[in-house]
Amino acid sequence: MKLYGKASDVGAAIVERFKDPASLPAPLARVFIRRKDQAPCRKWSFGNQFIVAMHGYSEARGYRQWQEVGRHVKKGAKAVWILAPCTRKVETAAEDGTTEEHSAVYGFRSVPVFGLEDTEGNPLPTDEEAIAWLAGLPLREVAESWGIDVQAYDGTEAGRQGFYSCSGDRIGLAVKNLATWAHELVHAADDRNIGGLKPGQRVDQEVVAQLGAAILLTLLGQPVEADLGYSWAYIETYARKTSKATVDVCLELLNRTCKAVDRILSTAEEIAMQATAVA
Repeated sequence: MKLYGKASDVGAAIVERFKDPASLPAPLARVFIRRKDQAPCRKWSFGNQFIVAMHGYSEARGYRQWQEVGRHVKKGAKAVWILAPCTRKVETAAEDGTTEEHSAVYGFRSVPVFGLEDTEGNPLPTDEEAIAWLAGLPLREVAESWGIDVQAYDGTEAGRQGFYSCSGDRIGLAVKNLATWAHELVHAADDRNIGGLKPGQRVDQEVVAQLGAAILLTLLGQPVEADLGYSWAYIETYARKTSKATVDVCLELLNRTCKAVDRILSTAEEIAMQATAVA
């Protein structure tokens, strides 16, 4: 995918973070902490939300967007550049012989935004409810709501600390380890998002599960135990084999991981709301 102007610098910054995967969970976790507020950036792509968090900002908007809510960019503040898709109209042939017109993305351009911390003016509403809710995330209920049986098993012979069944109905844990549990739960979410995981330990699936588990653990205030070191090696190899740009592979895995985490959080939220309604 072609990157225009400062967009190439943005892409390079994302790639650099993937070279040091241990630096990924903290900013990615921030993407979800305030996911229920009305900030415009919550509707941006996960990649752009990650860029904002990567710079240490809790929220970002364009210059005029800040003015609309009574805040102003501080003198001397530097913009953060996010990626906006470049599109063009494309015609495709339909089965009935007619043509259909739709938009196709052919690249990305850079757009300047400013972080909340670099503005001043009227206070913004906070989302304390979401922060408190995340502290008691009902992760097991998420799996059970998906029809998954969570069970203990003797994993010594198999050499695995945990597993998620390809049939999508079981998670087995051989150790009392939150990182292992989070890893398998992300597998379950990823499975539902992409329409089925492939058997075996495929590296792309493991990268998503490891990174997603680290995000969940960060959200829960737990030590991040997931080994993310092999993620960068996989990304480089995959990029070479597919002739894809490295930044495209990073964004692809980033988006897939965040969608899995988002599915877990959304399901947990629905469960909590139903419990409140019943009570």
